[in-house]
Formats: sequence, structure tokens, C-alpha cells
Amino acid sequence: MNFLDYGIIAFYLVGLLLLGALFREQKSKQDYFLGGRSLGWKPLTLSIMATQLSAISFISAPAFVGLREGGGLIWLSYELALPLAMLFLLVFILPTLHRSGVISVYDYLEKRFNQHTRLLISLVFQISRSFATGIMIYAISIILQSSMGLALWQSVVLIGVVTMIYSTLGGMKAVVYGDAIQMLLIVTGSLVCLYFALHELGGWMSFTAMVDVERLQAVQPSSLGFEGDGFGLWPMLFGGAILYASYYGCDQSEAQRSLSAQSTSDLRKMLLAAGVLRFPVTLIYCFTGLAIGTLAMHSDEFYAKIPPDSPDWMMPIFIINYLPNGIIGILIVAIMAAAMSSLSSAINSLSAVSTQDYFRLRKQDPDEKQYLQTARITGFFWGIVTLILSFYAGQIADTVIEAINKIGSLFYGPVLATFSLAILSKRVTAKAMNLGLLAGVLSNLYLAIMQTQIFWFWWNLTGFLVTCVIAYLLSGRAADSGDAADKESTAVQSENGVTSLILVGWFLVILTFCFMIPTLFGI
Repeated sequence: MNFLDYGIIAFYLVGLLLLGALFREQKSKQDYFLGGRSLGWKPLTLSIMATQLSAISFISAPAFVGLREGGGLIWLSYELALPLAMLFLLVFILPTLHRSGVISVYDYLEKRFNQHTRLLISLVFQISRSFATGIMIYAISIILQSSMGLALWQSVVLIGVVTMIYSTLGGMKAVVYGDAIQMLLIVTGSLVCLYFALHELGGWMSFTAMVDVERLQAVQPSSLGFEGDGFGLWPMLFGGAILYASYYGCDQSEAQRSLSAQSTSDLRKMLLAAGVLRFPVTLIYCFTGLAIGTLAMHSDEFYAKIPPDSPDWMMPIFIINYLPNGIIGILIVAIMAAAMSSLSSAINSLSAVSTQDYFRLRKQDPDEKQYLQTARITGFFWGIVTLILSFYAGQIADTVIEAINKIGSLFYGPVLATFSLAILSKRVTAKAMNLGLLAGVLSNLYLAIMQTQIFWFWWNLTGFLVTCVIAYLLSGRAADSGDAADKESTAVQSENGVTSLILVGWFLVILTFCFMIPTLFGI
């Protein structure tokens, strides 16, 4: 790196601080946490994609595809369930939450069940999201360590401090518009890396001749994931549908975008756009990793620079050694952007949940000024917590992208079950729901500790089913005063029907494409 690269990085960081200052005037908690519900579906779509397709995806997905033992394009099977998950959320979950007018999706559970349900699910969210965000920060520290020569703690502090300032000052508007910029940067950065990797390999034809054919299989129908095998079609489909539905619909960090939409029409467009656009972006990540991994396998010098058992270092080492100055700076900015997107979203959502919890437990009804002051303090607190957790993130799984999904899979099934029963069932009681939620989480912890041969993607399904069954059995025949799902107008049902057909059709397109990938390479 030279002064040009450092200048680009400094310019970007200052720009983010100015963005936070630009949106610093908020008059209410609706302004701070939901952007006053004035945000359109286009920036919201980019925002939810940026949060999910973060620095972890940019660094670790290519490493999994190109270098990890047992990896390859099988990672694409992770994407199969997304359109189906978006369809479920569109029809059953998010419109009801949006119309309820809540700031935290967990407020809805308190209205439907009781305060204990809200606090339980809130605690689950705060534990899982803070750990997951720590993993995201760890991912970006890898880049800064290799490119700028910073120590781990210096990398964490640099990313964390800037992000905490602009997200705490600017609230949801700063987060969403910052995410939109960062999403465009990260996709452009991936395409640039793919271009230079293909150039180093001698072009597309040379790449297809050199690629490891075992890494081209994107679907494994025969793998069930019960005997130590993983990434089979069925666990990725069933477990993935629950993981994605829970993440986008019941995790405050993503659902907060849905609550910020101007209308249910914008909400529908956002879900459709995210459900369709995510696969092409992931495909770019994966093909970039395949090309760079192929280059590493055929270059002893490149391969020797990657630490043993640390495939996540593949991307940063490629950027530093194979790209020209200026572009290096832009790409490091892109990766920092992705990490900051995830961190800012987590800070804002954790702050929303914990601030609500704080005032509910104290039985206080603060004015807007006091609420905003507390929200900024809790946002700063969670920023510090996630930075501390990031120092321990490298010990969970072979790659950070597996680590973050592994943690989520412990909790996402029980969480989705809780929201589904809250919205769709009048029968389930608060006490039964609380016990069902605890049973679902504990059953997954048992599988994680005692049944390690079961692929962790199945935890999403087992947690969902255990939670539903226990909650129903303990409810008996008791009637419940909870609300069932809202009935839609005929016009809205028609629009949902068109959107549903598009999402189902897109699922079939993705599935067909994944089966055909080896054919596209002439195999």
C-alpha cells in the first residue's frame, strides 16, 4: 500500500462521520430507530442485503469456495431457501408486524403473550447478535492486519470507533444510506477481484481448464447431514428456509428495516427485490473465490503466504499482492464498508431492543429527549461489547462465515416458532410459549454438544419443531386472547399472489442453475 491507498481509506472514513452528522437531528424514537418510516424500498433493499452480505461474505465465502477443504460451490446451496423464506415472511409474518406500529419486533410478543416472552426472546437476540457481530468485526480485522500491518486490537478499534460514532449520531437513516453505499462498493470490489484473478489465470478458458472439478458441485442430494456430512440439499433447504425466515423477519437487526418501510407495498417490494437479487451477488462472491482459489493452488508463492488452517486470509493476501495501488485502497474501503454496515446495523438494533427493555422493566414512560439519550448510551455500550467479543471469534469454526451461521442456527428455529405461533395461532398461551422457547433452545444446545455428527443446519428445523410441539402440548385446549394474522384486502392478496409466483419461480431457477453448473464448465 502507498499514500494513495491510505488517502482513499481516510477520505471514506471521514465521509462516514459526516454522514452521521448529516442525519444527527432526530426528534423522536421513531426517527432514530425507524427513520421516521420515511424510507423507500430501494435503499432498504440495499441495506438489508448489505447487512447480510457483509465483510464475512466478501472474505470468507470466497475462502470457503476456493480453498477450504471440503468446500466449493456447494456454498450456493445455502441460497436455495431464500426465496421460500421471503415468501413465508411476506404472507404470514412481516405485514402484521409492520402494521402493529412497534419499534422492536419483540414488543409484539409482549402484546400477544406477556413481558416474560418478550424478555426471553430479547435476551436470545442480544446474545446471538452480539456474538455474530463480534465475528463480523474479526473478519475485517484480518484484512487490516494483512494490508495495513495493524495489530488485531488496532484493527478492531479503528473499525469500531468510526462505526459507533456515525451510527450513534445518525440513527437508522445514517445506517440505511450508509449500507446502500457500502453494498454498491462491495459488489464492485468483488467484480474487480474476479477480473484480476481471471487475468492472472490467463482468461476464462484457462480458468475452466485449471479449476478443481470437485469444487464445482453446488448441490448434494444424497447428503442428509446425519453422519458428520454437511451441506446436503435437504438440510440446506429445510434448515435454510427457517434460518432465513427467522433472520429477515424476527431478528431485530434485519426486521427493523421492514418496520422502517413507508407502507406494506414498499415492504413487499423490498422482500421481493432482496429475494431475487441476493443470489446473483452471492454468485459473484463464489466465482471470485473459485478463481482466486484456483490461482492459489497453481501458485506456490501465493499459497505459501496463506497461513495454514486459515483460508480466510486468501482474499486479503490476493488483494495486497495482485492488485495495483489505488484499487487496493478502494477494495479495502469496500471491505471496511461491509463490516461497518453489519456493525452499525447491530448497534442500532441492539440499542432499540435494550432501550425498550430498560424502560419497560423500570415501568417508565420517558419523554423523547430522555429516550434518545438512553438509546445513544446503549448503542455505545453494545458497540464496546461487540468489539470485545470479536477477539474470540476466530475459534468457533473453520471459516468465519460458518461460525456466524452456526451461532445463528442455535437460536433461529425457536425464535421463528415463537413469532409464527404469536401471529398465526389463538390457542397457544404465554406460559406454554415461554416453556416451548426454552425447550427449543436447550434441544439445540444438546445437539451441538452431544450429537456433533448432526450437521448444524438441521438445528434450525429441530429448534422450530421442538418449540412448536411443546408450546402446543402445554397449551392444551385453552383459548387465547392473542391476535391471529390480519386479513388482507382482495387487492393486497392479488399483489401477494403475483409476488409469490415470482419467488417460487426464482427458487426453481436457482435450483436448476445449481444442478447445471458442472455442465457450464464442460464437465
